[in-house]
Amino acid sequence: MAIQYWWWLLALALGILELITGTFYLLVIGCGCVAAGVAAAFGGPIWAQCLAAAVISLAGAAWVRRSRTGASSQLPAGRNADVLADIGERVQVDAWDASGLARVQYRGTQWTARIAHGQTPEPGEFIIREVVGNQLVLSRH
Repeated sequence: MAIQYWWWLLALALGILELITGTFYLLVIGCGCVAAGVAAAFGGPIWAQCLAAAVISLAGAAWVRRSRTGASSQLPAGRNADVLADIGERVQVDAWDASGLARVQYRGTQWTARIAHGQTPEPGEFIIREVVGNQLVLSRH
């Protein structure tokens, strides 16, 4: 069997393992094996095949690492809309008490809400900016 087929079989095996692990690193190494198989199909020497596999694999691994670290949010979980679907939802406040707290109807139940720093506690429509414990932190648009 020609060496190019061995590269492609290795790429296929790495792709199958990638489906099990879900890390994307095996996928980019598999892409490197595909590049080596293409180099072999065009008659490249073994050193060129290994170089193609190494360059594509290292570039892909760097890309995966960069994309994963760049995607993470620096927001705390209570303010991160990717973590809590409540962030950005609207609620109606009928009245605030003297301590800056209110009871609001949200998702079928009563919640305690407090006003965000720098906001004026007036009745009206507010947006959930943060969830702290079982309290909603609200602000105007």
